[in-house]
Amino acid sequence: MSTPILRVRDLQKYFPVTKGTFVKKQVGNVRAVDGLSFDVMPGETLGLVGESGCGKSTAGRSMLRLLEPTAGSVEFDGRDLLAMGKRELVRTRREMQMIFQDPYSSLNPRHTVGSIIGAPFEVQGVKPEGSVREAVQSLMERVGLNPEHYNRYPNEFSGGQRQRIGIARAIALKPKLIVCDEPVSALDVSIQAQVLNLLDDIQKEFGIAYVFVAHDLSVVRHISDRVAVMYLGKIMELTTRDQLYTAPLHPYTHALLSAVPIADPDRERARERIILNGDLPSPSNPPSGCVFNTRCWKATDRCRTEVPLLREISTGHQIACHFPEDKSAQGQSTVSGADFTSH
Repeated sequence: MSTPILRVRDLQKYFPVTKGTFVKKQVGNVRAVDGLSFDVMPGETLGLVGESGCGKSTAGRSMLRLLEPTAGSVEFDGRDLLAMGKRELVRTRREMQMIFQDPYSSLNPRHTVGSIIGAPFEVQGVKPEGSVREAVQSLMERVGLNPEHYNRYPNEFSGGQRQRIGIARAIALKPKLIVCDEPVSALDVSIQAQVLNLLDDIQKEFGIAYVFVAHDLSVVRHISDRVAVMYLGKIMELTTRDQLYTAPLHPYTHALLSAVPIADPDRERARERIILNGDLPSPSNPPSGCVFNTRCWKATDRCRTEVPLLREISTGHQIACHFPEDKSAQGQSTVSGADFTSH
């Protein structure tokens, strides 16, 4: 069995809450990420899904130390990422990259496309074969951009083209891991399909592992091998893509899947729609016990007092719930998802 390229254990990221005008006093913490544990294998895609505000993007940035974790451990390719000094971390970053959510704000408008995509070579002191210009133009061609547009600026490109620029920058040094932070959420659906297929092709070509952060379950189904469902900074369920979409066990996963549109009108009318009452609790004051108990229709006194641990209940299927629920026999949780297979 191969060794994980990324091993995350009990990852936490808390943001301090302060009070006071002149003398700041810490009065609490925002628990954005509260104890994540998972592995990512080489060449695998792990989808990280959940509602807005559940800590997905913070988790992705903390894994790469773009945000300093509060606690926990992160091992990349057998190396302790959190124990690295600044110089070693910079060297390691050539093997770990990130694709950001907003293709408009993630590119410096004062730099040309050529200098943006070529920045990793300059930062890491890497001299590609031929010249940097040749390498950058080759990358532009690989992601579907015109190499002749090397000297153009980001404002001259559409949103989808800007995201392709970000992808070209991320793959310039052929990394082993890329964290994709909702890379298609700001794009039109037709452009989403093109970018997803591009990411899929690049993964097959270079063997890159992805941590794919998204809130759209249809997108995650298309690209992921395994899926972790997050709620209020914690993982509720972690299993293979097919298992999650055909036989989910956590009530929160059932609720998420019930909100995904189905193309078949008869199945859409027949299935059960689960409406979650109330808003997402504040991560600065999470509920005691299971963090989902305030919105869960199955919650008991045990759920309100005892924190359910993420445990494996079948091969490769982990869940943090005292009362898992299997509705797959009734076909209520099966979701076809959107079709992102066409180029």
